Amino acid sequence: MTKLNERGAVAAEFAILLPVLLLIVFGTIEFGMMMYGREVVTNATREGARYGIVAQIPAVTSGQMITQATTYLTGTGVNPTSVTFSAPACCGATGTPVTLSAIYRYPWLIPYIPTMLGLPSPFPISITTTMRHE
Repeated sequence: MTKLNERGAVAAEFAILLPVLLLIVFGTIEFGMMMYGREVVTNATREGARYGIVAQIPAVTSGQMITQATTYLTGTGVNPTSVTFSAPACCGATGTPVTLSAIYRYPWLIPYIPTMLGLPSPFPISITTTMRHE
C-alpha cells in the first residue's frame, strides 16, 4: 500500500520540478548562443578595424571597414541584418586610433525567457574595437 502512495509522490515532485529544470537547461543553451553571437560580432569588428589600420593607397574608408566586418559574418550563424556597424571618419596618419563599433540585437531563440526575466527582445549588445593605425 505504501509503494502506491510513493509513486504518486514522486510524480508530483517531478511535475513541480520539471519547469525549473527546463528553465535551467534552456537558459544555459540560450546564454551560450548569446555569448557565441557576441564573440562572432566582436571578431567581425576586429577584422574591420584591422582592415582599416593597414596602410593602403588610397586610404581605407569607413564603408570599406564596415563591408569587411559584414563579410566576416557570412556563414557564422549570425544574421548580418541583426548587426549595425558604425565607424567615425577613418584612417588618418600613423599612430591615430581607428574605431569600429557594432550593436548586435540578439534574437532570442526561446521567446519565453526574456518575458519571464523582464529583458528586452531583441537584446542589444554593444561592441567596440579600437586599434592604432599602422
